[in-house]
Amino acid sequence: MAAEVRPRLTVLSGPSGVGKSTVVAHMRKVHPEVWLSVSATTRRPRPGERHGVQYFFVTDDEFDKLIANGELLEWAEFAGNRYGTPRQAVLQRLESGEPVLLEIDLQGARQVKESMPDSQLVFLAPPSWEELVRRLTGRGTESAEVIDRRLAAARIELAAESEFDTTLVNTSVEDVARELLALLMVSAGE
Repeated sequence: MAAEVRPRLTVLSGPSGVGKSTVVAHMRKVHPEVWLSVSATTRRPRPGERHGVQYFFVTDDEFDKLIANGELLEWAEFAGNRYGTPRQAVLQRLESGEPVLLEIDLQGARQVKESMPDSQLVFLAPPSWEELVRRLTGRGTESAEVIDRRLAAARIELAAESEFDTTLVNTSVEDVARELLALLMVSAGE
């Protein structure tokens, strides 16, 4: 009898503005069975975002409690806000045999690899630096100061690509979503 194959946790990371959310949203529209962990954040909701859907929006005090109680698989501070992955939900899904996808920043990816060494790290790279700058400045939702911070962080994040198991270049949302799904299914033993 074959040994039971338990899915690996797959972590999608890459610089801010590379299109992680867009790729994941497309993949989940086509394959709603893929479970994406919902992060907790102290950031205020953007227009159209709902609590428990895009994020769990929490206060600084609530976030402090999550950290103190060891309830986060990883957490990081970015652009003045904190983001973290609730541990229990991820472990429950993996235990039940479902592939789990985390969409997080570089700092978080490193923390996950440390606490779950068998996780699969996937780096989403921009087609070019110029394209990344265009995406980061084109949002129109952030101040020049925040954009400068994001660009500085993106340079550091791009330099960490070699720490990842696989790199996908975001030239086409559909193609990258398909490649990411294939990686998830391999990790699930399908």
